Amino acid sequence: MTAKLIDGKQISQHIIEQVALRVAARRDRGKAAPGLAVIRVGEDAASRIYVRNKLKACERSGVNSYSHEVPASTSQSDLVALINRLNSDPAVDGILVQLPLPGHIDGDAVTDRIDPSKDVDGFHPYNIGRLMLGLAGLRPCTPRGVMTLLQCSGIEIDGQDAVILGRSNIVGRPMALELLHAGATITVCHSRTRELPEKVANADLIVAALGKPRFVQGSWVKTGAIVIDVGINRLDDGSLVGDVDFEAARQRAAWITPVPGGVGPMTVASLLENTLQAAENRDPDAS
Repeated sequence: MTAKLIDGKQISQHIIEQVALRVAARRDRGKAAPGLAVIRVGEDAASRIYVRNKLKACERSGVNSYSHEVPASTSQSDLVALINRLNSDPAVDGILVQLPLPGHIDGDAVTDRIDPSKDVDGFHPYNIGRLMLGLAGLRPCTPRGVMTLLQCSGIEIDGQDAVILGRSNIVGRPMALELLHAGATITVCHSRTRELPEKVANADLIVAALGKPRFVQGSWVKTGAIVIDVGINRLDDGSLVGDVDFEAARQRAAWITPVPGGVGPMTVASLLENTLQAAENRDPDAS
């Protein structure tokens, strides 16, 4: 068996095109395009690339973007003051603070200051709480993107045994909630999980989000399983690999996401969906 590839580039392009059509329809009705403010603190190289990709996606979809680049020495109070200004700015529908932040800044406190209606990352406790309860809201972008990948690929989730590797607030925990609401039975694994290979080997659906290159071995993957690789790791030679040993796993899986070109583009597409949703929530007559 050779797994079918789940093409995140192609699916994300379709999502962005749909966002562009809806943005154009808003403007045809005399409404402003959604506005996304992106804050980058410091000069982290990866963050610079991620922000650039998000701003390019905004341009492609017709979403207005506002980039705020502040030095790494910025105080937490100054960063919060910027967020407060953006919270009050009617042109801004979504606010994203690019992670990671410098060590002297409390990321949780910063997230808490973002207006939940503008929290397009979906990390605010209010939005996580709504996700917990299965209520509509702004959902964390990467888990939302994974769910879109599965849906667009025609993959049935209801009744599946799913194993999630990683329990971060960004991916692992909200991913568990997304899959639980879709009818899967969930096991969340982490650094203290015992007999990890055996747990993975029993999974119909594997979501790997550990940040460890090629950690999941192909021999762990059950024949016919679905493998979603959220990890993106740069090796010494500059190449990018996921958390799954791709070549070995694809010989056993039924479906698998590549790295790059799998989940990554979907995170950006989901950000645009959240930004449009935030604009429509704040201006329901235009939706």
